Amino acid sequence: MSALRRAAGALPAAALCFALLTSCDNGIGLPPAAIANVVDTVTLYALTGTAFDTPSAYSVSGGGPVRTSLSPSFDFAFDFKPVLGPVLLPTGAVGLPTSSGLLLSGQSFEAITEAPTQENYEATKPTLVSPGAVILVRSRPQPCVSISSQPLYAKLHVLALDQVQRTVQFEILSDQNCGYLGLSPGLPSR
Repeated sequence: MSALRRAAGALPAAALCFALLTSCDNGIGLPPAAIANVVDTVTLYALTGTAFDTPSAYSVSGGGPVRTSLSPSFDFAFDFKPVLGPVLLPTGAVGLPTSSGLLLSGQSFEAITEAPTQENYEATKPTLVSPGAVILVRSRPQPCVSISSQPLYAKLHVLALDQVQRTVQFEILSDQNCGYLGLSPGLPSR
């Protein structure tokens, strides 16, 4: 078979592959998002000085609080540090692999519509929090069906801190669609 015939036979297969990859209407080569972004309100208890059976951490992929006594599968934890005060701790700050990260934002919660992907998420140090603080979260890498492992993204807004109960309350929006960056309510398009 000549090289010309092999090349001509490969064209339909290449065209089909290209059509499948670009058939998604999101323009980014991913399957359409299947999970709508919603805002949830969460309360976490400090890692120290609270009951053993209370949730002190949060998992973006799980979309909820995590009891650290039961699972190390979380993206950040909450604690009151003696010198610093109330902090969120990425996984690297609690002795786990440095795969999640936090990024303090100067924007309002509502103004953030897409997660930045730059690499300045803090992965090993505590992030000081106060009422009104807005923080972006990059999760641990998650296995994806159509692409390699990717982090998921979330944004949170600290609503209240209670030093007596040792709690933090925040609203959070997590985009649980692998490969997407959208941080607005509803199905993300990007």
